[in-house]
Amino acid sequence: MNKILSFLIFFISSQIYAQSIKMEGIVSEKGTGILEMANVVALNTATKGMDAYCITNDKGRYVLNLKPNTSYKIKVSYIGMQNKEFVIETSTTNISQNIILEQASNTLNEVEIVREMPVSIKGDTLIYNADSFKVGTEKKLEDVLKKLPGVEVNADGEVEVEGKKVQKLMVEGKDFFDGDTKLGVKNIPADAIDKVQVLRNFSEVGALKGVENNQDNLAMNIKLKEGKKNFWFGDISASTGVAHKEERYIVNPKIFYYSPKYSLNVISNFNNVGELPLSMQDYFKMTGGFRNVMAKGGSTFNVSSNDLGFLLMRNNRAKNIDTKFGAANFSFNPSKAMNISGFGIFNSSITDIQTNSQTTYLANNAQQNNEENTHQKNNFGLLKLSASYKPNTKLQVDYDVLGKLSNQNEYGNLFRQSIANSLVNNENIYTNKTQKPSSINQNLGTYYTLSDKHIFAFEAQHLYQNEDPFYNANLQTQPFVLTDYISGQLRNNINQNRIVTTNKIDAKLDYYYVLTPKSNLNITVGNTNSHQNFSSHIFQVLDNSLVNNLNAPENNNQVKYNFNDVFMAMHYKILWGKFTFNPGVSLHYYTMNNQQLTTDFSRNFTRVLPDFFALYQIKKSQSLTYNFSLNNNFTDINQLVEGAIVRSYSSLFRGNRNLENSLSQVHSLRYFKYNMFNMENIFANATYTKQVDAIKSIANFNGVNQFATPYNSNFADESFMAMGQYGRSFFKYYKGSLSANVSWNKFYNIISGLNNSTESFTQNYTAKIATNFKQIPNIELGYTYILNKNSTAKFYTDKPFARLDYFFLNGFAFVAEYEFYHYYTTDKKVNNEYDFLSSSLTYQKKDSKWEYKISATNILNTKSLNDNSFNQFAISNSQYFVQPRYVLFGLKYNL
Repeated sequence: MNKILSFLIFFISSQIYAQSIKMEGIVSEKGTGILEMANVVALNTATKGMDAYCITNDKGRYVLNLKPNTSYKIKVSYIGMQNKEFVIETSTTNISQNIILEQASNTLNEVEIVREMPVSIKGDTLIYNADSFKVGTEKKLEDVLKKLPGVEVNADGEVEVEGKKVQKLMVEGKDFFDGDTKLGVKNIPADAIDKVQVLRNFSEVGALKGVENNQDNLAMNIKLKEGKKNFWFGDISASTGVAHKEERYIVNPKIFYYSPKYSLNVISNFNNVGELPLSMQDYFKMTGGFRNVMAKGGSTFNVSSNDLGFLLMRNNRAKNIDTKFGAANFSFNPSKAMNISGFGIFNSSITDIQTNSQTTYLANNAQQNNEENTHQKNNFGLLKLSASYKPNTKLQVDYDVLGKLSNQNEYGNLFRQSIANSLVNNENIYTNKTQKPSSINQNLGTYYTLSDKHIFAFEAQHLYQNEDPFYNANLQTQPFVLTDYISGQLRNNINQNRIVTTNKIDAKLDYYYVLTPKSNLNITVGNTNSHQNFSSHIFQVLDNSLVNNLNAPENNNQVKYNFNDVFMAMHYKILWGKFTFNPGVSLHYYTMNNQQLTTDFSRNFTRVLPDFFALYQIKKSQSLTYNFSLNNNFTDINQLVEGAIVRSYSSLFRGNRNLENSLSQVHSLRYFKYNMFNMENIFANATYTKQVDAIKSIANFNGVNQFATPYNSNFADESFMAMGQYGRSFFKYYKGSLSANVSWNKFYNIISGLNNSTESFTQNYTAKIATNFKQIPNIELGYTYILNKNSTAKFYTDKPFARLDYFFLNGFAFVAEYEFYHYYTTDKKVNNEYDFLSSSLTYQKKDSKWEYKISATNILNTKSLNDNSFNQFAISNSQYFVQPRYVLFGLKYNL
């Protein structure tokens, strides 16, 4: 199949370019030198269409592929120069012509020319003209972004440009569900998009843009077509169909309104086809766009989650998913100085998961085989309100509050076969997990520019979090030896409830003294203060339904933990030619105290932590960046509690109140190059981390049951991660890329009383090429190779994939996607193949508001897929059963 498709691409391209001629030369400024990033456009005088375009490279060179025997108007523009136009008549031979521009008295016409270009740059903003890349099959923003050079969209709706993650998505300069790009890329209609603006070196605070390092900050702004402004737009769609047995449906209304003063976005989705507008993974990682106040403080104190390890499957990893989703986002400008915005999201889903898994424990080669059916009910809600006040260029005040609330229930029924010491044991296990975590996160920022030389910034965040996980496991065998436990029961019904609360405040004051236009001094005073309470209780339900409270101190926790970090930091930033240097150092005073088991344990100490940033701006669109930091990493209360914690039916944990902090040094090197001449983008990043006194586990195993306690390791953990991508456009119609991701990790633990070293090495390589024709079918072909290797095993995945989309007969759009997986181990004990094929056909008459659609998912009716994972203690292989084939008939009305 791949050979046939490759031949088709070659044949089509050879036919097109066999009949084209080349026009090339140098664009320069009169009396000066070459002009990099000048715009050169070829307009067909007969059709009035743009047949070719080019942006000059760093040597001023341009190349246009033109049709023979055709008349063209050539337009050349460059910021600050007079536009130049001339007409040429092509023949059958190539043309060589240099172009000279002169200084302009004004640049009014230049703006018009830039807007005609498919891609242009204005300062730190990269601008894509969406219509230049659309072929007619695009339905959502995601479909448009995937066609843009240098832009990638992954399965989770995360957008990357030039290898950097887009942190904020805006429409007409207004936040679109701040803190997550998925809702935007999956819902904004493609036909409403005029321009896609990528905002490099993005800063939400204008006063700090010149004094902070914003090289890794990336935002995206969507400019709407004129007909979509000051009018309601969107669509209402509904589909129904059948699967193997059940009826399938999806209802998805979306409406949007944008004006200079107001904006409102409303999205809802009701379906049982596995479409997840926002998954539980998205919910947990959605920050609401809150800034990391302590990013340059040198210390890390992360509040870990007490979730019970709910299975969080994507839509292709669940047997059945029924979802009800609603979301609204608004923005209001009561005055030029004030902006009020926010969003609310509610999601309810019911999920059935069927999984077969095999786990092998490295310590004793014990094996656990599970056949599990899980039923989940998940409800979650988010609410964010924001206000920003900017009365003048000197003052800015921001306030945000984000609330999260969820209610989760999971019921599991599994059959376990455990094999240890040549003994085989079979049993049925029933589990029940419930939790209703909630949190409120508040952010206050005040930024004041006293003068050109003196800038002040105060930022504070407050987190309140409450967690109440409850766990129940009903087993045939007794998994743990617990004091006061009554043995000899037909069933071992173990229960544990927990209440964990967190109050954490981060606050800092920054003073920037601008020494010269190219240097500044930054002094920071800050404080992190956290107070946490942890209580837990284990009890046993006997065969006669009576409750046996395990009241021994080692089965219960009543713990209070206070952490405080006061620090002062100093950074000096200087621009020296093509280099930017930003060395810094911070001085910390730490105090910690935990109260449990009727005693107090306290510790306090000081530490000096350096950091360093360097940027080599080789050219306008080529740079090399180096970062170094020395960080103190602190655990929160969850690792300190010394009473027993039941993590699962086969895992028991006891904390260690004497844990100390770990110290990590991180080195990262990043290279970036973007060539507008051929849309070439190259980026690479390498990071090395060495962690000393890392918090590790002393793990003991009784068959397949694990007993773990944390400790500070005497051996350093190390990791190295590298990634890179090369992509470019070929001629006018092709986009290709090569990417590689590799990671190496070395960990130390104590397993069954012995020091144990574990290494893992993961490699992921992808190559793909895609066409972007206007009149003929477009094809994307790709191949991914994955190797996961640890000390005892290797797992391989071969994944060729293809996509076909074709817009034809002025209204029909056909899209098909195919993925093939070959998953195997070196010894072929695991050797599985499975594939997924989906397709859709839509019809919408020109200028009609109605669209008709037929779509099919999992056409080949694949039953399951495979996955593997390994950690420092075990290797796991899993088989997930997925939704069956289904066909939907849909109708959509465009507002």
